[in-house]
Amino acid sequence: MLAYWKEIDAFKEQLRRSEGKKPYTFYDGPPFATGLPHYGHIAAGTIKDVMTRYATQTGHHCERRFGWDCHGLPIEYEIDKTYAIKSSAEREALGIEEYNKRCRAIVMKYSKEWETVVGRFGRWIDFENDYKTMDRNYMESVWWAFKQIHDKGLVYRGARIMPFSTACNTVLSNFEAGSNYKDTKDPALYVTFPLVDDPETCLIAWTTTPWTLPSNLACAVNPEFTYLKIQDEEKGKIYLLAEPRLKDVLKQTNMKKHKVLEKMKGKDLVGKRYVPLFDYFNTE
Repeated sequence: MLAYWKEIDAFKEQLRRSEGKKPYTFYDGPPFATGLPHYGHIAAGTIKDVMTRYATQTGHHCERRFGWDCHGLPIEYEIDKTYAIKSSAEREALGIEEYNKRCRAIVMKYSKEWETVVGRFGRWIDFENDYKTMDRNYMESVWWAFKQIHDKGLVYRGARIMPFSTACNTVLSNFEAGSNYKDTKDPALYVTFPLVDDPETCLIAWTTTPWTLPSNLACAVNPEFTYLKIQDEEKGKIYLLAEPRLKDVLKQTNMKKHKVLEKMKGKDLVGKRYVPLFDYFNTE
């Protein structure tokens, strides 16, 4: 069947026969240009093929141009891996122009394989007049469309928590974060916060997310828990901590001898101020 379609040039013949009829506009969400097709591409491609064939059979002219997504980390990842680039500083040293040139050079790396696989599952789509998101006219059309949306007051500024790449200095999409997801061991830290009104006494806090400490603005206490004020008899330091955590704190901090100076409820600590680890948000 594929050979017969090729012999009679079936797809282009369909376009010729429907030319001049009411257009059915189809925008193909393009795959990344740096990998081979997988089941997800084939499943989505089949649905797109069914819809566009149906549009043609119901009296429409439906152009279908294949597209390539040339932006984002998948392309940069391939270049970084090839040239052993490990940071944004190394990219800047190489030069943005040269870096972009190398990215462009690998965009069509798997184009023939895509054409073969897409053809094998019978999808009719135009590879000869394909488009690439790196084309200037494509990018400018996206900017134009965004401006129209903005001018109508449909764009707003918001805030959300996003995965972030410290190496690339950019946020990541779910796809990008998941494509190189790894389980790692993160450090758990004990940190101390000296009280503003009693600098000799420090709160002890334990965290499994130490990267949040530069922006720390508060420490939490349970109002009904019992808290201890203890003294490290060897070093003379005074600390405040939850009573159930005493054994672990002594073990982790290698405190040889301690003395309990006072017991209190968590509600007695509410409102106490402490000196932050970093002064980025210090208003005093």
